[in-house]
Order: sequence, then structure tokens, then C-alpha cells
Amino acid sequence: MRVYVPLTLPGLAEAHKTGELGSGPFVAYAVTPALREWYLSEDIEELEYAALSRAALASLRLLAAEPGAVRRRVVVAVDVADGAVSVDPDRGLDPSALGEVTVTATVPLAKAAAVHVDADDAERDVAAAADALAAADGGDDDAQFVVDGADDHELLWYATQEIPNLIGLA
Repeated sequence: MRVYVPLTLPGLAEAHKTGELGSGPFVAYAVTPALREWYLSEDIEELEYAALSRAALASLRLLAAEPGAVRRRVVVAVDVADGAVSVDPDRGLDPSALGEVTVTATVPLAKAAAVHVDADDAERDVAAAADALAAADGGDDDAQFVVDGADDHELLWYATQEIPNLIGLA
């Protein structure tokens, strides 16, 4: 199963140092039954993009909690065994948990398929979105507009061999 692990650049640097994305349990995002139902598509590429987008939002939440981190969202795509992933049925269609899975196994960074990171021109919008996240969660429509602005920036695709260059940005 392809899962999308939300990180920050310092988190990616730590994963590079330890050689692990996580030792389980940790949260990632994937094409789940609830995500399929919410997105109303059978196109796997569209569904995977939706899961990647959910992970990008989770990365934004990590940035909001880590004020010193470079304001770029980071998502690592990795394939894990189906048995290493679980979905909490109680969170089902909770909008904040769409696509959320728990990875229960240790995941070596070497298993990563790709890394997705914001370009440098996204930093201002991502910083504003991270700052507005709490207000958006509280129902502020203007703040939600700012948070949604981060989605105007596509995450760039990087090969795993490029991780040392990426963590040099941190």
C-alpha cells in the first residue's frame, strides 16, 4: 500500500540521519474507503493525489507546531505491506481524518518512493497558512481562505537521492 507520510524539513533531516521514517505507530495518509467515498472517484491517480493533499495539510499542521522550521510542506511517499497499516473505523468519515491511517511497523527511509516538497516561492503562503490554521480550525472563513492558499502551490517531486540536497535547506 502506498502511504504518504507528512513531515517538515527538520523531520526529513531526522529521518535521513536515523534511516527511518518512523518506528510505528505513526500517522500517514492513503487511499482509504472513506477517502474513496468522499472523493467520489475510481481513478487511482486522483485518489492518490487526494491522499497526498491530505498529508500536505498534516505537514502544514506540523509546521504550525514547529515555528522555527522552514515553511515548506514535506510529504514522503512510501510503499508498505498492507498488514503494516490500519484504519480506525471510528474516525470513518470525520472530515479531519479522511485518508488517515496508522502505520504500525518500522519504515526504513530507503523504502521511500519519492519526496514531495514545496518550492521556495511557496514559503510565504505556507507560512501564512500555518499561522492561520488555528483560526481556520475555529471556523474563521478568512483564515480558512489563507490556509487554502497553500494548496495553490503544487508540491514538487524529488527522487530519494535528492534528500541530502533538500535537508540542506532546513
